[in-house]
Amino acid sequence: MRGRGFTLIELLVVMTIIAGLLTLAMPRYFQHIERTRESVLRSDLATMRDAVDKFYSDTGRYPESMQELVTRRYLRKLPVDPITESADSWVVVAPADPKLGVVYDIRSGAAGTTRDGRPYGEL
Repeated sequence: MRGRGFTLIELLVVMTIIAGLLTLAMPRYFQHIERTRESVLRSDLATMRDAVDKFYSDTGRYPESMQELVTRRYLRKLPVDPITESADSWVVVAPADPKLGVVYDIRSGAAGTTRDGRPYGEL
């Protein structure tokens, strides 16, 4: 009497099919993750730049630090750069006139380029 179950050949065929499907799906998955991180980066930069503009509109000067935006409640918290996965990697651009403050613009400190070839620091 033959036992119930799968033969070794049947298991190998199923594993081969699964491996083939994974080789098709995995590159698309990683592209999707990268596209999502870039989208979150653009959104975070827009939110922080809007907070800087509102701060300037209210006070007539730019903030002295990114933390001042959080302290004065223009931001709930400093967002994490989705590329570097750190809140400490933001690059602050000062205004042309240093008397106006320190934080004129914010850029990502991530190395590398976006999917369209632009450096992350130029977004």
